Amino acid sequence: MTEHEKLLAGLHYNTRDPELLGMYHNARAVTKQLAQLDSHDFETKLTLLREMLGGFGDESWIELPLWCDYGKHVTIGRNCFINTNVVFLDCNTVTIGDNTLVGPNVQFYTPVHPLSAKERLTGDPDYPFLTSAKPIVVGSNVWIGGNVVILPGVTIADNTTIGAGSIVSKDIPAGVLAMGQPCKVVRELE
Repeated sequence: MTEHEKLLAGLHYNTRDPELLGMYHNARAVTKQLAQLDSHDFETKLTLLREMLGGFGDESWIELPLWCDYGKHVTIGRNCFINTNVVFLDCNTVTIGDNTLVGPNVQFYTPVHPLSAKERLTGDPDYPFLTSAKPIVVGSNVWIGGNVVILPGVTIADNTTIGAGSIVSKDIPAGVLAMGQPCKVVRELE
């Protein structure tokens, strides 16, 4: 398997792999171009986002700046609004459904490292840390408030609202209001 295939399979992979570094540098170049655009130049913005991301639905909008590790693993549905300073640590896939709102400073973290430094550190300068990654899935018609952190492997189901400042460490079911640190269901929504 290539390191990229290992990454997507949730296995330990070498973050210093040349293919992955190439994807990383491409994302840096595109985000730099995006940061320098005039806000009126929507067509160039759309072209660059579609070049960098794995999918970017019609009528969706991302406020700049944004950060991604690779970009290609992020898929955003149609009619979504992603507010400023979003962070996609997309070492595995981040999938966002249609009609979803993402507040400012929301962070999507897919990477996982062993908790023990003894296990995490390899001692190899060409492969210094054990890293794997788990996908994140956000359904359709979801609203994620500002400053939310979504941890590896989490699924947030359709029609759910996540309160601002939450840390989402476990799956959240459909049609609920959830919030807190850690994020928990508060009540059902109609």
